[in-house]
Amino acid sequence: MIQKKLIAVVGPTAGGKTARAIQLAQQHQTEIISFDSRQFYQELDIGVARPSLDELSAAQHHFIATHSIHNPINAGQFPNLAWPLIHQLLEKHETIIAVGGSGLFLKVLLDGIDPLPQDEAVRNQLQNSFELEGLEPLQFELKDKDPQYASQVDMQNPHRVLRALEVIRISGKKFSDLRTQNKQTLPFQVEYQYVLPEKEILHQRIDDRVDAMMDQGLWEEAESLVAYKQIQPLNTVGYKELFECMEGLHTLSEAIEWIKIHTKQYAKRQVTWFNKEIKNLK
Repeated sequence: MIQKKLIAVVGPTAGGKTARAIQLAQQHQTEIISFDSRQFYQELDIGVARPSLDELSAAQHHFIATHSIHNPINAGQFPNLAWPLIHQLLEKHETIIAVGGSGLFLKVLLDGIDPLPQDEAVRNQLQNSFELEGLEPLQFELKDKDPQYASQVDMQNPHRVLRALEVIRISGKKFSDLRTQNKQTLPFQVEYQYVLPEKEILHQRIDDRVDAMMDQGLWEEAESLVAYKQIQPLNTVGYKELFECMEGLHTLSEAIEWIKIHTKQYAKRQVTWFNKEIKNLK
């Protein structure tokens, strides 16, 4: 019996994952599942480096521009959406490709996730604290109570910080300890391909990509979305800085420079995540 395989192409933003995934899809005559948590959305294009029309036509992609920012997808929901498709693809192909930089989405897809406690009162308390005092005190609390998760998660993402603290306050346990330790049985072998350029090359690619995004119309795209800036998917590097520019907090040149800086910081967090995850697999 031939062993089915899922090849997961992982790595930081601007690292070259899309090209590698397309190359593999063509080699294996198969299809690609994206687990990029921002490329899901129809309204987001330039700012999330969505694959071009040529790239999309080079191999069949799934979960690219399939949902609306008005109905955001979180990591806990993603497996329920992706697994029916995976089973369909495995009936047609011996190998399928998964690609993206959202490590948590891939981890939950492959490992499963335990139901985590929820409490509306605690959630409202945290939301009130965030609105009154900002994110920084909550970041400090998360670093103190669960430094492991704080080192992995996007600490600029209020939703993730508040959700982790909600679980911690309810359970009295670390959020990282409550996440599933027992992996689910998978109907395929998993092969990881880690696309990681040298730091200097990656940083130059990020600078070039941001400049190209501005030339392609990122400002106009952000203008069309500014009315929805409070929606979670728009709490994203590239849009946030331009929204702040529109509010007069930065000049345009300053906003562009902040996009480059924040993208490099995000890439560093992605590298930290995948370094840890790949190491754990060995």
